[in-house]
Amino acid sequence: MTELTELTAGQLLDGYRKGEFSPVEATRAALERAERIQPDYNAFVRITADEALARARESEDRWRRGAPAGLLDGVPATVKDILLLRGHPTLRGSRTISSQGPWDEDAPSVARLREHGAVLLGKTTTPEYGWKGVTDSPLTGITRNPYDPARTAGGSSGGSAAAVALGAGPLSLGTDGGGSVRIPAAFCGIFALKPTYGRVPLHPASAFGTLSHVGPMTRDAADAALLLDVIGVPDSRDWSALGPAPGSFVAGLAGGVRGLRVAYSPTLGGQVAVQPAVATAVRRAVEGLAALGAYVTEADPDFAEPVDAFHTLWFSGAARVAQHLGPHQRELLDPGLREICGIGARFSALDYLAAVDVRMELGRRMGRFHDTYDLLVTPTLPLTAFEAGVEVPKGSGYRRWTGWTPFTYPFNMTQQPAASVPVGTDGAGLPVGLQIVAARHRDELVLRTAHALYEAGVGLRPLTPSGS
Repeated sequence: MTELTELTAGQLLDGYRKGEFSPVEATRAALERAERIQPDYNAFVRITADEALARARESEDRWRRGAPAGLLDGVPATVKDILLLRGHPTLRGSRTISSQGPWDEDAPSVARLREHGAVLLGKTTTPEYGWKGVTDSPLTGITRNPYDPARTAGGSSGGSAAAVALGAGPLSLGTDGGGSVRIPAAFCGIFALKPTYGRVPLHPASAFGTLSHVGPMTRDAADAALLLDVIGVPDSRDWSALGPAPGSFVAGLAGGVRGLRVAYSPTLGGQVAVQPAVATAVRRAVEGLAALGAYVTEADPDFAEPVDAFHTLWFSGAARVAQHLGPHQRELLDPGLREICGIGARFSALDYLAAVDVRMELGRRMGRFHDTYDLLVTPTLPLTAFEAGVEVPKGSGYRRWTGWTPFTYPFNMTQQPAASVPVGTDGAGLPVGLQIVAARHRDELVLRTAHALYEAGVGLRPLTPSGS
């Protein structure tokens, strides 16, 4: 029999409905897994076992009465420690934030989880303020990869990715300002979606501005659609949130990919050096799309790497994060974060607006690109997981994490929906991700395509690594 910790949210809900097992049993199994993996993988900031079991008992009673509270009643879920969770500190991986409260508010997405009966297991790790593409911080240490603890889980939502991959709850809420749900999803072999900006409300607003998205991190695309149905609704605290979705994302999964126009860009026009094993796995998955009836053309989006503009926007946001800190507090920061805060503080308003111009032109180019193609498909990352505890792979020559994430951060600048689907492994057994990108507001197209890959066996559900 499949362990409860290996089931998707949809499978758990089906089991509750049929009376095959209960929310209490599923929650106990997830909590036991969380406690077991924590010493080796460091996925959690805190595990809220007593609260989780109390909510699971309430859910069990509702299911017994045939009156579940919502779409996720009794499903174990986790929350990245960037998002507010009522009753618990949100320290954002930083020693500069006091744990003293009051912590009396949920983030919009967390509030929606509560309303739909999800069982919240705890908070997951993040680098300090979510500033980089790996997960380690002065406060909580290093989060490690489920497939090889010597390697990074990626970031900044690395704790969430590790928790989902290792069976500590099938659902997690992550955030993504430059790839932060897609990077760890690719490294840890799970699914993640960065929705269109504003589809999932955010409060309080991110210092990184409109680069930052909230997104589902799950064991497959169907679970992500279910989670997006729950969290992708307006909240009055976010003035930039979109209106109600035009329909259910779960209902939109049907239909497959036949007839879709897919542009496959293996290297963004030769701009990116991709590891051979990654290129092979992604190409094989793209061939799978073609076999399912998509019209696949090898074509590149028309833009040069916008890293300088992204750095201006990102480093300025970091400077804003640290603006209120005194000299002693600044010494407590991750040294890399402290460095980019200093750079960001030296940018002028004109520098920032020039970067906004680059961003707007990039958005225009991608808008025109999607007049021709329904989807853009790329590798999520050009490499598989590297050693833990460093921002960039040793010997790579990269200065910052953006050097090895050229496929992810541009689509935060354009605010488009983008997902990472696990499509294979390299020679060391490390997961490889494929990225699916659509025009703004076409989240359902990304989810439908990813679901078709899972249905065809091209998208790979996470294996539970040995020792977990």
